[in-house]
Amino acid sequence: MFYLLYFIIIMLIPLWAQSKVKNAYAKYSRVPSSTYRRGAEVAREILNANGLSHVGVEEQSGYLSDHYDPRTKTVRLSSENYHGQSIAAAAIAAHECGHAIQDDQGYAFLRFRHALVPVANFGSSLSWVLIMIGILIHLSGMLLLGIIFMAAAVLFQVITLPVELNASSRAMDQVVSLGLIRNVEERETRQVLNAAALTYVAAAAVAVLELLRLILVYTGMRRND
Repeated sequence: MFYLLYFIIIMLIPLWAQSKVKNAYAKYSRVPSSTYRRGAEVAREILNANGLSHVGVEEQSGYLSDHYDPRTKTVRLSSENYHGQSIAAAAIAAHECGHAIQDDQGYAFLRFRHALVPVANFGSSLSWVLIMIGILIHLSGMLLLGIIFMAAAVLFQVITLPVELNASSRAMDQVVSLGLIRNVEERETRQVLNAAALTYVAAAAVAVLELLRLILVYTGMRRND
């Protein structure tokens, strides 16, 4: 019964976070900003104001596919946010520019996350294979190795939190100081950014809970050896 409840909880946490994002985005993508700037224009103005005229702004297909690519130094905005003049479009464009500013300034957590990418990718792809083998054949050493690989992927999720929260903080500072939104729109802009941050909080929480559960499985296996 306990494990059933646990698995229901870890499935519901990300679903709840995703629903908050979708609801906030759906609501504020219908609310035009008072400056009527498109998301692409918001991004361009923030980047230029921070000496990042070399960073490109491109349209990206897909729903909420917005991201910053540090390899090509490009802010990519989904079509709706690239062309949209809504508060949601401005908030998301500013958030991705926050990552570009982090990259330019050598933000420590961002650099650490970039360094973890190959380790996290390797760990996430291999960890569950080792974990399942360790559990099925009751081999605690194999399980421990899988947990170690999984810990690298979990660390990546945890490090992502300050990176995303800092990008949102920078985004708010930029849209306010540059007059890209009015004072009365700060609350709505912050709601969009906070809702987006919930997805990363949920992902990190689920990852940490799973890691702790597997550590308990390992300690139980060791006691029975």
